[in-house]
Amino acid sequence: MIMENKEIDTCKLLYNTERVRLYVPEYGRNVQKMVDYLKTIEDREKRNEQARAIIKVMEILNPSVHLQDDYEHKLWDHLFIISGFDLDVDAPYPMPAPDSLNDRPQPVPLNSKPIKANHYGRNIESIIDLIAEKEDGETKTAMIRSLAIYMRQQYLIWNKDTVSDETIFQDIEKLSDYRIKVPEGIQLGRVDAGFNSAKPGINPVKSGRNQNKQRNNQKNFRKK
Repeated sequence: MIMENKEIDTCKLLYNTERVRLYVPEYGRNVQKMVDYLKTIEDREKRNEQARAIIKVMEILNPSVHLQDDYEHKLWDHLFIISGFDLDVDAPYPMPAPDSLNDRPQPVPLNSKPIKANHYGRNIESIIDLIAEKEDGETKTAMIRSLAIYMRQQYLIWNKDTVSDETIFQDIEKLSDYRIKVPEGIQLGRVDAGFNSAKPGINPVKSGRNQNKQRNNQKNFRKK
């Protein structure tokens, strides 16, 4: 039996790299096609109506936009960006400048000042500076006691040994450059039996090296 050879049509796969670049990939290619069609509508009133409908679709496809302030403004900006800044509609917000996409965010200033005691952290120094500016009195004494309790907890996270109240008081005075004088008679009380001294997110089996490093930092801090 002789079979006729039939030409088989093969479908050529079209990869995204061969397609037109998406300006805002989060919304997908269908939204891009909607916007491309929107630009071809000659009737202005109908074009405005379809633009608002596309905004609703974009809002559904990108629900996280609601977490941003003035999210509706952000959606209209995205619509203009998808159109290649070539869309004539009566939008409630002006079209953003194309150059605005190239603006780099402002660098976040980082505090490069070395930490005096790593096992307490940098925030402790800020709290101590705040307390040092307070006038002597019951409020300042209560703040010092609360700070000392927190510092004792931080100390015990990295050092399983017990720590005396006097050691914590000396650290407060030293970290404050002796601007704070711990009043006599302050008692921190006993450590809560339910206190978990494990560092959050650190495997106790693998944290030995980190704990040894923190202990060395504590020793070096007291030698200064």
